[in-house]
Amino acid sequence: MTKIFNSISARVAALFACHFFAFGLFLPFFPLVLEFRGLSTAEIGFILGVGTIARIAASPILSNIADRTGQRRWSILIYSIMGAGFISLFFLPGGILIASIAMVGYMVIKAPILPLSDAYALDTARNTGADYARMRLWGSVGFVLANLAGGSLAAQSTSWLIVCLTIAASFATGLVVMSLPKQQREHADTVNDHQLRVTPFRSFWFWPVLAVLGLFQATHAAFYGFGTIYWQSIDVPKFAIGALWAIGVVAEIALFTIAGKLSLRFDPPVFLVVAGIASVIRWGLVPFADTLLFMGMLQLLHGLTFGAAHLGAVAILAKVVPARWSGTGQGLFTASIGIQMAAGIAVSGALFEDNPHAPFYLMAVVAAVGTVLVLLLTPLIREKTRLAEAGSTGQPQSAGSGG
Repeated sequence: MTKIFNSISARVAALFACHFFAFGLFLPFFPLVLEFRGLSTAEIGFILGVGTIARIAASPILSNIADRTGQRRWSILIYSIMGAGFISLFFLPGGILIASIAMVGYMVIKAPILPLSDAYALDTARNTGADYARMRLWGSVGFVLANLAGGSLAAQSTSWLIVCLTIAASFATGLVVMSLPKQQREHADTVNDHQLRVTPFRSFWFWPVLAVLGLFQATHAAFYGFGTIYWQSIDVPKFAIGALWAIGVVAEIALFTIAGKLSLRFDPPVFLVVAGIASVIRWGLVPFADTLLFMGMLQLLHGLTFGAAHLGAVAILAKVVPARWSGTGQGLFTASIGIQMAAGIAVSGALFEDNPHAPFYLMAVVAAVGTVLVLLLTPLIREKTRLAEAGSTGQPQSAGSGG
């Protein structure tokens, strides 16, 4: 039995790795692909802006469709194939119209894959005892490998290979997910009478909690949007900038490696409080980091500011959202991050023009506010978690709910 569970864990890890490999190529390098096609900076910004808004809206909607049909695996397969189809449009001649359809279509159709993958992984962890964090860390590995591959191909003469690799990774995501076992659904009568009744999405308390969970990831807005530009402005060498980004991802992987043991000692709100404190320290000290050693030490905190915040948030959602609707819950979480991240980047951009340090000070303040809010909401979160666990039917499942 243990070998079977380990096999499922390995395949879920491969699912994350394939998806994030595609994402690790798309996020940093497709703006370059658009530039090589002759699009201006303004046109690229317009396409990415429209795609981001559409992606935020699409994530909970498409995730909910998968939950309602109970076909998470088939949904991920379909979304992956359609994503590959949209990216394939880059091989067609055309200007901004074809590029817009390809980019926006890909961003929309790929939006629910991570929430649905998270839902499948969390159900697997809940029902087999597998370690969610150790499965999820392979997504970070895939992202780093994609960064390295894309960096070596980021030239006009080889940009078509970036497109090909993204297509291949999308197909691989679909193939891996169909190798996973189908997750059992509860009996329809049980769903109608119990799970629909306890779904928290119609409850007022759920939405401020969701907003706070997204807020912790949004504290990275200044860094994701302007971190590289900031380092360049203080004359950090390009090779060192790449190394600093890599340090953050390595720290994230390290936390995911040991997170399973930590979760046995601490409940999810503790992870968020630690993430908040680390964020206040990290962002508050960025303007004072004047050596590569100092910068590298702050980057090590990424394991907490991102990793601990992510693990705490998904664990809370896994506890308060019924397994049948976990894809929708994760999709709403993704949308919460996206909305707040977009707002944070916009505000950081305006502040950066006047004072490059100001956006990081703002992120530190936001993190402090988020930490206080989590402390205030912790009794509510624990109460809702207890009620959700008490109301669970405890029906046996093979690896969760939803196929």
